[in-house]
Amino acid sequence: MKWNLRMVAAQRDIWRPTQLLKAFEQVDFHPSLSKTAALWSSAPITIRLDDLDKICAALNCTVGDLMLAEAVHDADLDAAPARAIGDRSGPAAPTAGARKRGARRVPPPN
Repeated sequence: MKWNLRMVAAQRDIWRPTQLLKAFEQVDFHPSLSKTAALWSSAPITIRLDDLDKICAALNCTVGDLMLAEAVHDADLDAAPARAIGDRSGPAAPTAGARKRGARRVPPPN
């Protein structure tokens, strides 16, 4: 998800976290200035739904305006071919291999 708070705020002529805090207070939302600055500077890892509703009310926008979906790109998905469920081209369980010759195994100390 792309956090689009700064763009939405800029469209409403809000350019600083202190101005955003004043807009929040008009809709009875009272986060600290540090929390407002954190929302301003980077995407939140989590956000409460009621906080999200109040942010949308303060900026007169929708959740879709604040958060834009981005395509998920995973290198592992591209590299692995798609297989049918139950398709087992290799062994079904781990197989035992021959022991290597050389140093003997030593039991761990007690």
